[in-house]
Amino acid sequence: MLTLGIDEAGRGPCIGSMFIAGTLFEEKQLDKLKQMGIKDSKLLSHKKIIELSDKIKKIAKDIEVIEVTPKEIDEAIDGNNGLNLNWLEWNKIGEIINKLNPDKAIIDSPSPNLYKFKHFIKKQIKNKNIELIVVHKADRDFVECASASILAKCAREEHVLKIEKKVKQSIGSGYPSNPICKNFLKENHEKYPEIIRKSWAPYKTLIKESQQKSLDKF
Repeated sequence: MLTLGIDEAGRGPCIGSMFIAGTLFEEKQLDKLKQMGIKDSKLLSHKKIIELSDKIKKIAKDIEVIEVTPKEIDEAIDGNNGLNLNWLEWNKIGEIINKLNPDKAIIDSPSPNLYKFKHFIKKQIKNKNIELIVVHKADRDFVECASASILAKCAREEHVLKIEKKVKQSIGSGYPSNPICKNFLKENHEKYPEIIRKSWAPYKTLIKESQQKSLDKF
C-alpha cells in the first residue's frame, strides 16, 4: 500500500513563493518515520528541518515539491481566470497526486470546508480509486503529512535565504504582521516587485498610501 502525504508552506506570507510537497511511502515505512521524530514542521528548528528532510528523502519511495510563485498567486486572486488561492492549491495538489499515483492520499486542508476541498481535488485526479483523506491538522496527526510539511518548509526556507541573498537584507518571516517584513515592503516594493504578492492586502494598502502621499504634494 502506497500512502501519500501532502502539505504546504508559505501560504500566508506576502513575500516569496508558496511550496506544496508530496511524500510517498510504503505503509510499512511509517513506523520508521515516527521513530526518527518526524512531526509537524512548525514544531521543529531550522537545523532539525534540514536534518530530517535529508532522512525523509532517503526513506520515501518518491517525492514531489511544487513552487507556486507570487505571479501565479496574483493571477489566481486578481486575474480574470475565475480562480482563487484554494482553486490554485487544488490544481497543484491534483498534479502531485497524478504524478505519484498513491493508493491513499492524505491532505492537510487550508479550507474550512473539507467536503468542498475534497470534492474539487477528486475532480483533478485521474485515478478515481485513490482513497482521499482531507482533514485539518493532518501534519499533526499523520506522519506522511508531517514529512510533507518538513519538505515544504525546507524548500520555503531555502527560497527565503535566496531572496535575502539577492536583496542583501532580511525580509523577516515574509508575513504582513512581521515588523521587518513591513519595513522591507515599504522601502523595496518598487525595487523588487517580482518577489511580492501584489494581491495581498498589505501591498495594496501600501500602494494606496504612496499614491495618497503623492497627491498630497500637489
